[in-house]
Amino acid sequence: MDELIQAMKQALADHFAFYLKAHGFHWNVEGSDFLEYHDLFGKIYEEVYGSIDVFAEQIRALDAYAPASFSRFSQLTRVEDEIKILPARLMIERLLSDIDIVQQSTEQAYELAEAAHKHGLSNFLAERQDAFAKHAWMLRATLKNR
Repeated sequence: MDELIQAMKQALADHFAFYLKAHGFHWNVEGSDFLEYHDLFGKIYEEVYGSIDVFAEQIRALDAYAPASFSRFSQLTRVEDEIKILPARLMIERLLSDIDIVQQSTEQAYELAEAAHKHGLSNFLAERQDAFAKHAWMLRATLKNR
């Protein structure tokens, strides 16, 4: 069970770091397609943020404490912090790259939940994988030349 708990903590940290980056991009995007990107980043960060509390509650349901500080999230996540203001296209490319990281940690937690017969938890994690697949599709479609 400890391995599942650790995987859940990392997946939560990856989700939180991704949320924070997408929210920062929403605030700071500029350019001729500002509104399109602003709205896209807004939809993504709002969806991800909506899962954060459920993630923490799932960890608590495993009788563990959820990480709850920037320093702890920073220790756990593999999503790199972004401190520069990037061009919109590069923002999208960074989020796409980060989706791979989030999907890996979510998949690892999913596999461990399934092995532990925690099917409600694995259903939640499968839904998170589907949500990030949709985010990736939207970001990839946005990058295509018209």
